[in-house]
Amino acid sequence: MASDNTHHSYSIIPCFIFVELVIMAGTVLLAYYFECTDTFGIHVQGFFCNDADLMKPYPGVEESSFVPPLILYCVVAAAPTAIIFVGEISMYIMKSTREALIAQEKTIVTGECCYLNPLIRRIIRFIGVFAFGLFATDIFVNAGQVVTGNLAPYFLSVCKPNYTGMDCRFNHQFIANGNICTGNQVVVERARRSFPSKDASLSVYSAVYVTMYITSTIRTKSSRLAKPVLCLGILCAAFLTGLNRVSEYRNHCSDVIAGFILGSAIALFLGICVVNNFKGNHSTPTKQKQEDYRGLPLMTFPRVESPLETLSAQDQFSLLTSCLLACILLAYWLCISTHK
Repeated sequence: MASDNTHHSYSIIPCFIFVELVIMAGTVLLAYYFECTDTFGIHVQGFFCNDADLMKPYPGVEESSFVPPLILYCVVAAAPTAIIFVGEISMYIMKSTREALIAQEKTIVTGECCYLNPLIRRIIRFIGVFAFGLFATDIFVNAGQVVTGNLAPYFLSVCKPNYTGMDCRFNHQFIANGNICTGNQVVVERARRSFPSKDASLSVYSAVYVTMYITSTIRTKSSRLAKPVLCLGILCAAFLTGLNRVSEYRNHCSDVIAGFILGSAIALFLGICVVNNFKGNHSTPTKQKQEDYRGLPLMTFPRVESPLETLSAQDQFSLLTSCLLACILLAYWLCISTHK
């Protein structure tokens, strides 16, 4: 039995050190250049001097927001990490789930001395992929902001153009000159990075990823509403974070919707295609369940599960994606109806 649950591999550690860590380091370095340097210049987008969509009052610095960036980033990074860590350890401690975990994922033997049990492998894999996706989402958001240079709703309040000058003499005159602004250049540059919304992207990515993990790994048949309430609460917090950006006039509705779609797409891609719905690499097939009950009396058949329990993992995620898109469209409709 011990040999059936072990697998010899001499390439897993070199591949992890020289390939995966290099890719991760490059992703972190690129995110650093986007966030902390001016290596990538922002596209200067033109505007109309009397554009009502850009005349919202300046809401102040990001730290004065109802959801400050420091608190948001800490929660977005720490909460899923803690949930995955505690969830994997709890499943490994319980005997029933530990047997299923060992059956799904074998122990890797590297050389003659190093053993990587399923617990360590799963924790490193799930948290590592989550961290990679978090930095990748940040890169996608910054790239979109740099390329588009979309203007924030408060742009004209901080740009402070000379409305009596030659450039703003006519109401429908398009201004393509980026040097017309007389306000603080640091704040003006920040106001040119609105599409997509970074807070919406990161919060939804983290919420969708941890929701997929909870629905795929945690088994609570004694409580049918525990997982839905927890998952919907996490998704609701992410959506409220994005809607808060609209209510404070820091982003347009389209910016938040684009952030929702971007974060959800990256989380779904990593969850389904990279970590295989959070299952092991050697999952045991379950197609022969019905053959075991052939020839038995009718009274010995197992209980009939509900239709939701018989859905496959991909069907569950398809249902989750449909619900997510419906919530995004509902949020977009609410934004439009309340800001007419």
